Amino acid sequence: MISFIVPAHNEQALLGRTLQAIHDAAGVVGQPYEIIVVDDASTDATAGVARQHQATVLPVNHRQIAATRNSGARAARGERLFFVDADTTINARAVAEALRHMDKGAAGGGAPVLFDGIVPLPIQLFAFLAGIIAKLAGFTGGAFMYCTRAAFDATGGFDERLFWAEEGVFALALKRQGRFVVLWEPVFTSPRRCRSLSAAHLPAFIARIILSPRKMLTRRASVEKIWYDSNRAGDDIISKSLAAKVSNGIGLLFFILLCTAPIWYFIPDSWTPWGSVRGDMRFVIETFLCHLGLIFWPLAIFLFVQLFRRMHWLEWIKLAAITALCFRLARDATQGVFFSWTWLWHKLV
Repeated sequence: MISFIVPAHNEQALLGRTLQAIHDAAGVVGQPYEIIVVDDASTDATAGVARQHQATVLPVNHRQIAATRNSGARAARGERLFFVDADTTINARAVAEALRHMDKGAAGGGAPVLFDGIVPLPIQLFAFLAGIIAKLAGFTGGAFMYCTRAAFDATGGFDERLFWAEEGVFALALKRQGRFVVLWEPVFTSPRRCRSLSAAHLPAFIARIILSPRKMLTRRASVEKIWYDSNRAGDDIISKSLAAKVSNGIGLLFFILLCTAPIWYFIPDSWTPWGSVRGDMRFVIETFLCHLGLIFWPLAIFLFVQLFRRMHWLEWIKLAAITALCFRLARDATQGVFFSWTWLWHKLV
């Protein structure tokens, strides 16, 4: 049996679409299946919508996504577990591909996630870039994840100390049990949590990750507005204020700078001499990029710690390569920050 586990809190608006997509996908695959909607303290008609779509309703009161997913997995009867967010629509190709990999010995994996609606362009571009990086690195978000029952039991499930990034930690735990496969077939999710954001939120969010990664992961207040807000009234509203437009414009510029950063490695310094317009522009761009690159330090340290835990040899090689790259990028960023502030100090003196 296949078990689809859907965590839900006040999801009456989109849950029906999600459950119908699961029924359609499972029908094509042609294996016995069950759908468990883990109703986490909903105050709307979430439970009723779930029952209308022939899903089992499991009421809980965690208000934490990791604990909610774990409750659903422990109640499931299947030997193949699929975790699907309540605002995500899956398809038969993704399910069939995941089953094929698990039949060949994979411990688990996930799928790329695309937005199925309109969001501010910078947010959409950054999300698209993050998806490509996650695919290449062998990681995935929590909108669609799968694993075997044996792998879930061996890892203990999602880390219930975390209110954010719990899917990344779970992916690392699965990698210690066997192959972790990120599919090529994408699934689609609602961009509602991104509609209320603007590009101005990204620098602050990144800075908080760098300065206090543990606090960002283990305190619900740090991500309350993004992932734990019960108010769904403004989910479909995109801010059209002047401040939002300006910040999104700046965010688009930052995205262009980020994507064109590797080009500077191939431009000789003689083409951008100090004191020229091109030289000043290069200095400003590289100063911005090196400060942004400091985010690789907590990531590199976290991945380095994971290397000392027993893992499948192929996953160990992949993780070692990613860790080495993160340390290299973090070192280069630190050197750039030191150089830029030293130069500024000499100028001021």
